[in-house]
Amino acid sequence: MQVPSPSAREAASMYGTAVAVFLVILVAALQGSTPPESPFPYRIPLDPEGTLELSWNVSYAQETVHFQLLVRELTAGVLFGMSDRGELENADLVVLWTNGDSAYFGDAWSDQKGQIHLDAQQDYQLLQAQRTPQGLTLLFRRPFSTCDPRDYLIEDGTVHLVYGILEQPFSSLEAINTSGLRTGLQRVQLLKPNISRPALPADVRTMEVRAPDVLIPGQETTYWCYMTELPAGFPRHHIVMYEPIVTKGNEALVHHMEVFQCAAGFESFPHFSGPCDSKMKPERLNYCRHVLAAWALGAKAFYYPEEAGLAFGGAGSSRFLRLEVHYHNPLKIQGRRDSSGIRLYYTATLRRFDAGIMELGLVYTPVMAIPPGEAAFALTGYCTDKCTQLALPPSGIRIFASQLHTHLTGRKVVTVLARDGRERAIVNRDNHYSPHFQEIRMLKEVVSVHPGDVLITSCTYNTEDRTLATVGGFGILEEMCVNYVHYYPQTQLELCKSAVDAGFLQKYFHLVNRFNSEEVCTCPQTSVPEQFASVPWNSFSRDVLQALYGFAPLAMHCNKSSAVRFQGEWDLQPLPEIVSQLEVPAPRCPASQRLSPDGPTVVNIGGGQG
Repeated sequence: MQVPSPSAREAASMYGTAVAVFLVILVAALQGSTPPESPFPYRIPLDPEGTLELSWNVSYAQETVHFQLLVRELTAGVLFGMSDRGELENADLVVLWTNGDSAYFGDAWSDQKGQIHLDAQQDYQLLQAQRTPQGLTLLFRRPFSTCDPRDYLIEDGTVHLVYGILEQPFSSLEAINTSGLRTGLQRVQLLKPNISRPALPADVRTMEVRAPDVLIPGQETTYWCYMTELPAGFPRHHIVMYEPIVTKGNEALVHHMEVFQCAAGFESFPHFSGPCDSKMKPERLNYCRHVLAAWALGAKAFYYPEEAGLAFGGAGSSRFLRLEVHYHNPLKIQGRRDSSGIRLYYTATLRRFDAGIMELGLVYTPVMAIPPGEAAFALTGYCTDKCTQLALPPSGIRIFASQLHTHLTGRKVVTVLARDGRERAIVNRDNHYSPHFQEIRMLKEVVSVHPGDVLITSCTYNTEDRTLATVGGFGILEEMCVNYVHYYPQTQLELCKSAVDAGFLQKYFHLVNRFNSEEVCTCPQTSVPEQFASVPWNSFSRDVLQALYGFAPLAMHCNKSSAVRFQGEWDLQPLPEIVSQLEVPAPRCPASQRLSPDGPTVVNIGGGQG
């Protein structure tokens, strides 16, 4: 790339003047829809040291995201962008760089070798570059969809953000390769739902659940468990909101946090504060699984609908809580102290409805398995019409939030509602799901579920790095497919999940045994994981297993909170018949970007506004 000629610089200057006018209109519009003190309500640190900080706002009317990137210690430039799984190859990027004389801002992309190229279609629009006491601030925007094959489609769910630090000038953009840079990734939900903030009750009180003075281990990943308890005689309350408390200075290390309530069947739980995988952790802490609150990086406060709250305290409810904090410390920083946690807002004035949490998806069983070497193998769990007809109230339930969950090989998760054999609504979808980024997400629109409806949860897995089948189960190297839906009014139905009938799976093992020279052990005393481990995986055994999961009858778990099934016959249940599927809407291409320059924009980063 050549340095722009004087005429190109004049054009860039005219472009800068035009977007400056647009910027005034933009900020006024943003301030009209968000608290006036912050036109960019969402904020995360990108790198572990916090030298790069991203803020953003979403305009659903314009289908555009406005980004504000703060570079605290600028050396020679920075790149920022998005990719499918957080890789720096085949990424959609925006780059600020200097050749030692002038600085430039441009929409770019990286190829499969990490080589950077200027994008022929400039969809990232620079609105402002300004020096502040904190550092250099870049304000730019990009549509959700650009219809540029080089660009990332910004959609609901997890977005993998990538960044790189340029520590020396480059003669041209094409001289940059991501392999030679200090790089990293951050996961976030960019498209936050545009939900109005409910009013809190006058008698609201707060409770902080936080682990005191934790010395963060100097390792990349730590899950820290801390036990606490409610006061003796704590009566029944409703949680109406919760928000994160992150120790100042640790914003880049505290990745996500959850508060669990323990099982009511135990009179006491031992106190503990330490790594969750410690051999010193009491076994009883494994019975603290009922989620009260969950937060992940980039999320703000979580509000319950005004007519519902999550009950805790009182008779039949455990006083004991477990806080779990995930520390992400890739630089292995030593000596950092932390007292982060979650602040619960609760009221003694009980709301009209108790909120409930229901598990959808697959039963935790090894009969559901993923063959090795798969790029995208899907498993599906059902909450059948028979179960919802029996267990839901006549007026139905309303789902307002969702937490998707798999283990390490999960790549996509979706739950669809079907009625009368036709798919009607997406409950929650994440096409770039990461098991390392799990949060309770408020839905853009409440989903009403009526008796007789079907809820279908599908998970797509990648096992390309595995040589044995991955079976379902509780272990981290086993798999799950779950959607914890938050709804009201609370019902007795706590778990509505399925698995393939075990007898039909045995027919599969016998069939594979007949058509392979290698013997598959199908003897009754052999466990299902051992049977899967002896399968010689090839296109036949793989395709037959996938076909089996697509037609074989189900073992349904239609369970009450006591883990007892609702009365009825639940084995050998037919798969729900779906005659009509929802169409995936095609991305809308934005109107032509009249202000977009043909090439990179010249930026003044010496001081003031660019």
